[in-house]
Amino acid sequence: MAIAIIGGGISGLTVAWYLQQAGVAYDLFEASDRAGGTIRTQPTEGYLLETGPNSLQLSDDLRDLVQDLGLTEQLQDTAAVSANRYVLRNGRYRKLPGKPQQLLFDGFFSLKARYHILRELSRPAAPTDPNETLAGFIRRRFDQELVDYALNPFISGIYAGDPEQLLLHKTFPQLAALEQAHGSVLKGFAKSGGGQRRRIVSLQGGLQTLTNTLTQRLTHYHSGQAITSINQQPDGTYQLSTSAGTLPTLYSALVLALPAYAAAALLKPQFAPEAAALANVYYPPMAAIYSAYPRLAVTHPLDGFGALHPKKENRYAAGSVWTTSLFSDRAPANEVLFTTFVGGAQYEEQARQPEAAQKAAVHQELSQLYGIQGQPTWQFRYYWEQAIPQFDARIVPAHAAAVTLAEQHIYTAANWLAGVGVPDCIRHARKLSRELENT
Repeated sequence: MAIAIIGGGISGLTVAWYLQQAGVAYDLFEASDRAGGTIRTQPTEGYLLETGPNSLQLSDDLRDLVQDLGLTEQLQDTAAVSANRYVLRNGRYRKLPGKPQQLLFDGFFSLKARYHILRELSRPAAPTDPNETLAGFIRRRFDQELVDYALNPFISGIYAGDPEQLLLHKTFPQLAALEQAHGSVLKGFAKSGGGQRRRIVSLQGGLQTLTNTLTQRLTHYHSGQAITSINQQPDGTYQLSTSAGTLPTLYSALVLALPAYAAAALLKPQFAPEAAALANVYYPPMAAIYSAYPRLAVTHPLDGFGALHPKKENRYAAGSVWTTSLFSDRAPANEVLFTTFVGGAQYEEQARQPEAAQKAAVHQELSQLYGIQGQPTWQFRYYWEQAIPQFDARIVPAHAAAVTLAEQHIYTAANWLAGVGVPDCIRHARKLSRELENT
């Protein structure tokens, strides 16, 4: 009997790919005419835009998938300057220390903060607390300055989140594990060889090359088929319905490769408590503003991945990726392209402003911070009403619901469970597919 996968983002596509490789029968249903979910590459007026992830860490599972699909030669590394990351401090951009051991000697942090960093080496481990937030952990192990100028911009840039709300054991459990194992996070990093960055990559033609290739290789991928209801039969199998009617096939298991709110809508008629937990997961809004300028109009060297804005600096945007510093083919020659993020959990008000107001505010801020003369040659906006799921207290009941649903052979392959990064989703989907092979 086959397995039904609902949702054609990277998680659903990966589950389907590995089930297909193992000879397990499946059907994958995607509501839209385009696969890939949040991975979306949009060529527009001579620019190549990523409206979801801009680049990916090349994890082992991602490397294996790329190799399986014959895409290794199409991998595109970021330029060497991408190792440099900048953070706004006191109104100007400063390079963030790249390795834990540089925290004491780089000069980015104050003498007081460096003293607390040194003291962290001898601070004893505290008992684990499932309710401890990321900010609470870093404040306890180090001090507030590291929360403000290291943790806050990082979490805002990666998770569109608020470190005062995100739970340590759901976002970075490895930090808690290092504390428990070594008594010190920094000692743990040193002993485990932590702090090494993986390759940061894209693909020729953009990241959607990955999801397009997966879609083309799948034999039982059904686009434009929105599942409107799921019905558990007395024998435990599942029947699915679309707007066109009930599908004839019964499925032994379901894989929900959907955002939590979309999964909740399908589950509510028969699994109301679990649906309520999923519906409560918080997805803040986010806008990406793309701004292009002549290179000669920008005085900043743009010698890095991009720059993040701590909330303490009271800026309009959460920060920008220097897109053409990473991949030179993303804009016409002699132009630079900024991808600026407006919104997230700490910037909701800005996220919901009109497009024209956002574009004008971003241009004004870029001009001030980067020494830009003149108007942008081009601007574009992409808006997510519900962007990245937040691993705060509301995610805990949702994760518990996923466990309960799995007992009914309804499995989850989605970033609200696996982790928000594409490599996290691929790793989780690959593991799930192996488990399904044996059910």
